[in-house]
Amino acid sequence: MDTLALTTDMKLVLGLVALVMVLFLFERVRADLVALVVLVVLGLTGLVAAEDIFSGFSSNAVISIIATMILGMGLDRTGALNRLAAWLMRRSKGEEKRLLLYTSAVAGINSSFMQNPSVMALYLPVASRLASRTGLRLSRFLLPICAAIIMGGSLTMVGNSPLILLNDLLVAANANLPSGVATLEPLPMFAPLPIGLTLLVIALAYFHFFGDRLLGRGGESDGSVTPARTQSYFARAYGIEGDVFELTVSADSPLVGMALGEAENVHGAPLLLALKTGNDSRLAPPADARIWVGSVIGAMGARQQVADFAQNNMLRMSGRLREFGDLFNPSRAGISEAVVPPTSKFIGKTSAELALRKNYSISLLAVNRDKEVLREDIRNLPLRAGDMLVLHSIWQDLALTAANRDFVVVTDFPKGEQRPHKFKVAMAIFAVTILVALGSDLPTSVALMTGVAGMLVCGVLKMDEAYSAISWKTVFLMACLIPLGWAMDTSGAAAWIAGHTIEQLPDGLPVWVIQFTVAMLTATFSLVISHVGATIVMVPLAINLALAAGGDPTSFALIVALAASNNLVTSSNPVVSMVTGPADYSSRDLWRVGSALSVAYLLVVVTMVNLIF
Repeated sequence: MDTLALTTDMKLVLGLVALVMVLFLFERVRADLVALVVLVVLGLTGLVAAEDIFSGFSSNAVISIIATMILGMGLDRTGALNRLAAWLMRRSKGEEKRLLLYTSAVAGINSSFMQNPSVMALYLPVASRLASRTGLRLSRFLLPICAAIIMGGSLTMVGNSPLILLNDLLVAANANLPSGVATLEPLPMFAPLPIGLTLLVIALAYFHFFGDRLLGRGGESDGSVTPARTQSYFARAYGIEGDVFELTVSADSPLVGMALGEAENVHGAPLLLALKTGNDSRLAPPADARIWVGSVIGAMGARQQVADFAQNNMLRMSGRLREFGDLFNPSRAGISEAVVPPTSKFIGKTSAELALRKNYSISLLAVNRDKEVLREDIRNLPLRAGDMLVLHSIWQDLALTAANRDFVVVTDFPKGEQRPHKFKVAMAIFAVTILVALGSDLPTSVALMTGVAGMLVCGVLKMDEAYSAISWKTVFLMACLIPLGWAMDTSGAAAWIAGHTIEQLPDGLPVWVIQFTVAMLTATFSLVISHVGATIVMVPLAINLALAAGGDPTSFALIVALAASNNLVTSSNPVVSMVTGPADYSSRDLWRVGSALSVAYLLVVVTMVNLIF
């Protein structure tokens, strides 16, 4: 291998790799545009055959990425993770370390079958809700959850983009293996499971035992959460705080036969946001809805206030939402702010005249007018242009009303339709998908697409929602860069680098030292050219290094795929970038907390791969 001469094709490929690294590092040009330019150059120069140049778009890796994104949205639309938030609160009993441990562990497990950025996007509101309910700073939640998600992505071959890419790169490498070398086989779905479990346990232990020292002591919320993510903002700004309780009306209650609007005017009444009578459950019920024996009222307020109201009015109080669990699911409903524009038809009219609850299924909780918060008798308050309305509603109803432009919603909220009634269907489809992937010889991409088809057919998702779930930038980046990995291999550039690298190393150097060096180099590349780019460039190189050093090519390639995700210290990792803003982490915080964990990550990966392979 060391006798290979540096050819023109090799120079072109290495020049393209250097160009990608420089452009990715300085970010003057979009990453997906860089990938497209590289793809075009590979085609024009003949480094990749014309019939293969666009094959990356149909690769199993790209199809698997698309499928996991759609499956993730399907689970999101059913409110699965918000159910987890409630479960986590109950199980942890409010104890911080236990709550953080449970939340991080579940997030890490979730990341084994969903793309890491998607999991982080789902857990941001979960973490914010937990922070607001416990009074802890959000910065104590997000980085441990982020680390667990990155580690948990190593549990399966579909947990992150590098592992999804790996099997395609292994198969492609077979075309250029020297004669007599055994064919490289794709790895099964749970091949990295022991490695991922070890990494996840280390991350959980790291923050469990050293979290106070690394993240600071717990205290009150740091206020770094947007209004869309937590109710703590509304507690500070409007005095709207507390939890939701269910109040069951007894036969002796003075509220029997009373209209809901009248009940709201009873002394000490909390916010009455939902009503169930018979089989009819409604969020934001109309003011003329009657309360009868056996009716259940959804009330929001401080526990003592709600308890006093329940005792004075012969109501049975429950903190567990048995009747309104789906209605008050944060992925389906919540509090928002909206401004009344000068062109609104609402101007000059009261909430009672507009019948907001009856006509729009929206409850008006407060009005912020000229920096004064109005909460008393707001049903009879004429609205003015510029009023800031505090609303409680189902997100879908809010979106429909906002489309009329009579008010402008300033809070970010889920725009898509939520389908908690499809929860069991979605979970059943997902379970079948995993069983198909494990129990058949079908490619992982086919198994995952089976689950996608099931969710679409059963109504968990609509076709347009499936399209919107796909991050086309990620797909385009991966599909365009895959041929660069092929060119590294077919041109001999990877073999040339490997041969000259081995020549420079001392004789008798243990294979694990070479593996650890490859892992560090990959992790460094991932800081510059993204985890996808690092995987595509380094896997062919690692395979050729393994052949030159007498090691196992599959284990070298697996180390690269795992090490490519080892970025806990910079915002170039999309998962890390999602938490730096909400939790106000500085670059120094990331390096201080993540550097030791990154070193431990590499040591575990190299050690475990050698034990398994």
